[in-house]
Amino acid sequence: MKLAIAQLNPIIGDLTGNAQQILDAAKIAAARGVSLLLTPELSLCGYPPRDLLLNPSFVESMATTLAQLASELPPSLAVLVGTVTPNPHALVAGGKPLFNTIALLKSGKVQQIFYKRLLPTYDVFDENRYFESGHESNSFTIEDGGIGEVGAKESFSLSPHSPIKIGVTICEDLWNDEEFWGKRSYQVNPLADLAREGVDLLVNLSASPYSLGKQKLREAMLQHSAKRYQTPILYANQLGGNDDLIFDGSSVAFNSAGEIVCRARAFETDLVIVEFDEVRKDLVSGSIAPAPDGEEAQIWQALVLGVRDYGKKCGFKKVVLGLSGGIDSALVAAIATAALGADNVLGILMPSPYSSAHSIADALALAQNLGIETHTLRIGDLMAGYDRTLAPLFTGTEFGIAEENIQSRIRGNLLMAIANKFGYLLLSTGNKSEMAVGYCTLYGDMNGGLAVISDVPKTRVYSLCQWLNSGRLGNEGMGNISNRQIIPENILHKPPSAELKPGQVDQDSLPPYDILDDILYRVINQHQSASQIMAAGYDSTVVNQVLRLVARAEFKRKQAPPGLKVTDCAFGTGWRMPIACRRY
Repeated sequence: MKLAIAQLNPIIGDLTGNAQQILDAAKIAAARGVSLLLTPELSLCGYPPRDLLLNPSFVESMATTLAQLASELPPSLAVLVGTVTPNPHALVAGGKPLFNTIALLKSGKVQQIFYKRLLPTYDVFDENRYFESGHESNSFTIEDGGIGEVGAKESFSLSPHSPIKIGVTICEDLWNDEEFWGKRSYQVNPLADLAREGVDLLVNLSASPYSLGKQKLREAMLQHSAKRYQTPILYANQLGGNDDLIFDGSSVAFNSAGEIVCRARAFETDLVIVEFDEVRKDLVSGSIAPAPDGEEAQIWQALVLGVRDYGKKCGFKKVVLGLSGGIDSALVAAIATAALGADNVLGILMPSPYSSAHSIADALALAQNLGIETHTLRIGDLMAGYDRTLAPLFTGTEFGIAEENIQSRIRGNLLMAIANKFGYLLLSTGNKSEMAVGYCTLYGDMNGGLAVISDVPKTRVYSLCQWLNSGRLGNEGMGNISNRQIIPENILHKPPSAELKPGQVDQDSLPPYDILDDILYRVINQHQSASQIMAAGYDSTVVNQVLRLVARAEFKRKQAPPGLKVTDCAFGTGWRMPIACRRY
């Protein structure tokens, strides 16, 4: 029997468009002889729908669209679709108003529904806000006969062989194996419950966001569960960028021995078919797409997908960004070019009297390598105008941060004017190290609709640019750029500088980036205390300085554009620190 995964890229809220994606995949699957098609979690509305779920008409429209989709599907095919259904007992017995649901569609109807049992409330997840937990195991059986209630009290015919009992789980339902994690985060383990029921196949419909190294963890967890329960697992994951979250797809299948038999492409839509041996009750064959080659390749593909989808789903065809001649804007320009094409990227040079000649030359060389258009807007006269206007207030004071930041805010104003005038998306170019310690200017370089590398530390920015220049990228997504140096060599080797005053370099104010980034990782990702960081060998003065800067910059991060998440702890949906507080 043939089973398939449709690795889809939904637009949140686009019920009609998402249903069409499912229908298109179903028609292809049916033509290839597939019996059962899996789609991702909440594939009908897109994940995460967030507070759209508070609108009753949205939930009602979902039910209407689901019924229409069921009527249009090929009659030979059964399809598992992610959707939302009302909790009929919410008003009487209490509880949340909705269930995170999988609907089994077959023969023109919604035949069965299954509820998600484990609802995550950590990091970027907030499912307890909307959903009630399901309390029963979810399964159905394929054999001769009809189709009936959840739990396979009846069944439908797809095969002349012995019955096949399929256990259905939704994303988090498979993330609570106490043997794998060494602990249990929830009181129940849906996989263990289904294994006790004797299911022949476990399927999981997921919307699991990307972070660096997560696919390796997913596959290790799935492999462990397949071996532990001696049951094959078919895992369907969402694809695409939705606001700050990026979903990598990488859907995968393991046989009962824990051997991988299929993997969908990473960071691309895909439709993969897996053979299920009905006699052996096991997954036996499928195509295995290679995983991205290394961490830089992963991050690059994630960021390109994130920019492409953010622009497309928000209705932008072109982007604009400031080109300073520095490494951050160089990387963002390269990502934008790969995502949208050189013709859709505009770089703006805005030199001040403090800008070095090599910065201008480096920015122009980068633009020539990428094939993008540039314009130069000199800001010296604008700076002089600010000086004259502020002179009555600033008389008798020394040049300082206020004057430095005016330069950044002039640039931010110009970029926003261009974005407004032509309907472009302004890309912010600040990195995670700067965002962490506040080495950025509100209403200046923080202006923008999307912060592309705000979850990429400075040291990783360098490694990504070096990787780009190594030739391992190839031509994919980069238009006519060949395997040659993309980032000018001088950008890679000159000391980073905001160039807001004569001779300025970042290390005037900050520790060296290799030290800063490691301390930040310990603080942000590992939640280490000052004493723990000092015990790792760092100077107390440096540690306390960094911690103080991180705390003081919280108000800036709250006003930053949404930033693409590529690590397990980003300054976005999952970062919920107070601004006004006393640090312990």
